[in-house]
Amino acid sequence: MEAGIKILGTSPDAIDLAEERGAFGEILKANDLLAPDFGMANSYAEASQIASKIGYPVLVRPSYVLGGRGMEIVYDEESLKGFIEKATAITPNHPVLIDKFLDDATEIDVDALFDGNELYLAGVMEHIEEAGVHSGDSACVLPSTSLDKNAIAEIRSATEKIAKDIGVRGLINIQFAVSGSPKKLYVLEANPRASRTVPFVAKATGIQLAKAAALISTGVSIEVLRKEKILPNSGDGKPNGVSVKEAVLPFNRFRRVDGSGVDTVLGPEMKSTGEVMGIANNFGLAFAKSQTAAFGPLPKTGSVFISLSERDKEPGWRIARDLNQLGFKIYSTAGTNLFLTEKGVQSELVRKNSDPESTQLSANDLITKGLVQLVINTPLGRGSRQDGFLIRTAAISRSVPCITTIPGFKAAVAGIAALQKDSFDIKSLQEWMNK
Repeated sequence: MEAGIKILGTSPDAIDLAEERGAFGEILKANDLLAPDFGMANSYAEASQIASKIGYPVLVRPSYVLGGRGMEIVYDEESLKGFIEKATAITPNHPVLIDKFLDDATEIDVDALFDGNELYLAGVMEHIEEAGVHSGDSACVLPSTSLDKNAIAEIRSATEKIAKDIGVRGLINIQFAVSGSPKKLYVLEANPRASRTVPFVAKATGIQLAKAAALISTGVSIEVLRKEKILPNSGDGKPNGVSVKEAVLPFNRFRRVDGSGVDTVLGPEMKSTGEVMGIANNFGLAFAKSQTAAFGPLPKTGSVFISLSERDKEPGWRIARDLNQLGFKIYSTAGTNLFLTEKGVQSELVRKNSDPESTQLSANDLITKGLVQLVINTPLGRGSRQDGFLIRTAAISRSVPCITTIPGFKAAVAGIAALQKDSFDIKSLQEWMNK
């Protein structure tokens, strides 16, 4: 712009408006939209004060980053100090952003087009992993499996208000979270640009979003795009069947300095190197297809090792019961085994890797001997926790599917159930679009 070159589409000033937390917060406030409590810090002292006021855990990150680089969930003062010490230079122009972390929230990704007057809601995707896992690493489903019409309408209204006040001309991606009881909609961030989910939404709905966005950036209206049949005659994007996007995470290709494998636990910093998608008539088959493409097929029968953290035992035991009812034998370590037994779920006890005096098989023994076809290991919290780390890396090194979240566990069981009932229906993308 300083050189006199005209920028098409959304202006650089509008992009800065979305990125600058203070200004963006004013937009949300003016439109009565909720956002997690946040602040911006230019020093450790400011960061400590803000985090104490907001309350731990908090999500911290440098400003103006892509892929969640440098982003962390911190749980206490000591962790915050460690983050600040290793962060890049902090200045008033590049402060550290601090957000209240919404625990147990469902994250929603929205892609939309806006021409200054009309909004086209291209897709509302529901993340399968909970909030806190980077959107580029989380599997997501389109259409959402849990949002009703009222929730979609609320999301549409919020998207339109934000796009209008920022000054978007083209694509915008907004990340929301649904959290609390009763459920409330929170705005996490807005990106007035094409996001990594645009190709997925375009294929799931059969709409050329990139073409439409390019035309809008030159001044063409959504009304004209509808008349030219680039967009539907009316309404928003409608997926053909159920589509699941899954991240490609090649953990088996990497090693630590000491030669050990890397941990599979996902977090706010993006780790994936690509994406795949599965399309089917139901969620279970679509998820199973996505897993086959990204990691290898889910097992239809066999045995599973389950180790759940304390907070995951209550939501996890019912999923374990469902897997047991599908014919799977369950192995588990002491705490999980006791909890499952109390709930009436059959489970065979195995020892922890850190308990060498026992003569029982360990979790790693099960994996290395090929006795389990699936591993469920939800981490205890921050850090690898040596037992869990060894279990997860052993599974990856032997190409055994390893799931580390309760939502991922639930989705996998839905996929296995669908595979037991049905087989893949192989269709070209064109066949899906022409249904």
